[in-house]
Amino acid sequence: MKLNYILCSLSLITLIGCSRQRNLVYFSDLTSKSETSNMVMNDGEPRILKNDVLSVTVNSTSPESNVMFAANTNNVNANGFYEKEGYRVNEQGKIKFPVLGEIKLDGLTVVQAQGLIESELNKMVKNAVVNVKFMNFRITVIGEVNHPSTFTVQNEKINLLEALGMAGDMTPYGKRENVLLIRETEGKRTMVRVNLNNKDVLNSPYFYLKQNDVVYIEPDKAKSVEYSNSNRMMPLIVATISAVAVLATTFLNR
Repeated sequence: MKLNYILCSLSLITLIGCSRQRNLVYFSDLTSKSETSNMVMNDGEPRILKNDVLSVTVNSTSPESNVMFAANTNNVNANGFYEKEGYRVNEQGKIKFPVLGEIKLDGLTVVQAQGLIESELNKMVKNAVVNVKFMNFRITVIGEVNHPSTFTVQNEKINLLEALGMAGDMTPYGKRENVLLIRETEGKRTMVRVNLNNKDVLNSPYFYLKQNDVVYIEPDKAKSVEYSNSNRMMPLIVATISAVAVLATTFLNR
């Protein structure tokens, strides 16, 4: 009986030890003995999209002009209410700016938008300096990460690794080779999977995130097994078998 109990225990240990090992190393195909250098193919410069909310500030040598352009009474949201701050890009890709009226910014970078507004303002105000910022640049990281949440990005530029860092990195169960990215642009939803074990992801158009991107980290099958109802009963089953084996051994040795 003792021999059978030992054999059963060894079999259980062997089965656990033979479970599939996963690659938990990012860019594991990079060799450790050589230096890798590549041109940055995608600089991640975000583009202004419809429904974005922008902060637009104007500074010039005229205090009166500064006050006038700081007014935000022309900014009306989709529900017809005035917003306290920020200019929403409407369905035509335009914002309503004081004095200038409607300005089309859809598809421009922040720098391009600043240049366009400055060129229009300088027709009536000398030395106008414009600063444009996103107010809704947020990304969401969910799934097998330590701190899933929605994060506001202050510098308007973030890549997948930085997003995972903000979320506390993946848990050991996170599938680094199969990260799901969900992106909505111009009414179109794109879902793509990227492999963070492969260095080629650095040149992917999805390495840098855009406003409102959602990153989902899928759990490995091992977690499903661990948290299944049958597996939750495993410690109780093992303890019961051990107790029965001990009692049987004691009874037979009498």
